[in-house]
Amino acid sequence: MTSQSAVTSAPDKTKPQAPRKRFTTTQIVDIGVQTSVIVVLCLAWQLGAKMGAINPFLLPALSDVLGRIWSDMMSGAVFVDLALTLYRTLSGFFIAAILGIPIGILMSRVAVFRWFFDPLISVGFPMPKIAFLPIFILWFDIYDTSKIIMVTFSCFFPIVAATYAGAVGQDKWPLWSARSFGATELQTLWEVRLPAAMPQILTGLQVALPVGMITTIVTEMLMGGRGIGGSMIMAGRFADSVGVFAGILEIVFLGFVVVRGLEAVRRRLLIWHPETRK
Repeated sequence: MTSQSAVTSAPDKTKPQAPRKRFTTTQIVDIGVQTSVIVVLCLAWQLGAKMGAINPFLLPALSDVLGRIWSDMMSGAVFVDLALTLYRTLSGFFIAAILGIPIGILMSRVAVFRWFFDPLISVGFPMPKIAFLPIFILWFDIYDTSKIIMVTFSCFFPIVAATYAGAVGQDKWPLWSARSFGATELQTLWEVRLPAAMPQILTGLQVALPVGMITTIVTEMLMGGRGIGGSMIMAGRFADSVGVFAGILEIVFLGFVVVRGLEAVRRRLLIWHPETRK
């Protein structure tokens, strides 16, 4: 009995193990080159400011900017500004996605929706959306509501355009195959049309999210208040160049995290797609 239990409890060495994810040589080289470029730029920034090659008022030293960010982190001001900017950006972005994706699908399926929205999208897409900010301030308020609606308005157009393009330019053979097996129109939508359009939809979301962040920061600069944009414009009014560049680095960090996060979501949702297998 003891020997049998020992045999059964012993690990099965013949069972194939899942391959560990390893970086390829190309990926290692890419990471090394990108890191080197960032390090060289930071060193040039720091040395140029400290050696007097650049006016420290126009371009303060990187160490001074990082010291300002650290002191703001200790006081909690950075986290408040980052949280407010991220909240406004993501709120407007998700509202635009909830509205834009169904409208893009309906435009590809229903002629009435296409006739109504196609001229609006064609005219509104290239327009500078920030021009509508005074109207939104008059209609709503000077607080978060108008800022979030401004972000929603900016993100709406690329999401609708990408969804419509992905839903229209689909191969007919999967649709015909699904219908030949008796799939209903709703089943065809959820199991064929949406998965086929998903890469294009996610591309539209990846375009819209940075646009939403830019809109958030610009509206904060124009309207004031807390947030990264508001803190930067306040520092600029008091000729605080260190505070302005601290806000720029905070924007870089926040943008990097948000964009990389959406890329991870794309890989997760498109795990079945050939682009993910590559």
